[in-house]
Amino acid sequence: MTDQDLPSVYRAYLDCLNRQDWANLGQFVHDDVVHNGRRLGLSGYREMLERDYQEIPDLQFNIRLLTCEESMIACRLDFHCTPKGRFLDVPVHGRKVAFSENVFYAFRDDKIAEVWSVVDKAAIEAQLASRA
Repeated sequence: MTDQDLPSVYRAYLDCLNRQDWANLGQFVHDDVVHNGRRLGLSGYREMLERDYQEIPDLQFNIRLLTCEESMIACRLDFHCTPKGRFLDVPVHGRKVAFSENVFYAFRDDKIAEVWSVVDKAAIEAQLASRA
C-alpha cells in the first residue's frame, strides 16, 4: 500500500466507525489487533468500540490532523460528545464535552494491526471544573 492510499483507507475506517458498521470492521482491522499493548483481536476490538458507543451514543470520530509514513498513520482526533455516565473515570453524566485523542496506527496486510491511543483526559476535567 502506498502513503497516498493509506489515508484513504483510514478515512474509510473512521467512516465505518461513525456508521457503527461492525459487520465491515474486519475490512480495516487485523484479526490479531493490539490496542495500547493489549492483544484484543478483532472481536475484542469490536467489543471495545461497541461499548464506547453504548456509553457515548453521539460519538463521532473527526480528523483534526493526519499524517502518514510508510505503514503508519498518526492522527489527532477531535470529539464533541455527551458520555452518559463516567468517562475515563471522570463523572461526566450527560454533559457535553470536547476533547482530543492522539492515536498512532501500524498497518500490516493493509489492515490496522496495532493502535497506540492517548485521550486528553485533562481537557475533560478542566471543562467540567469550569462549569462547577
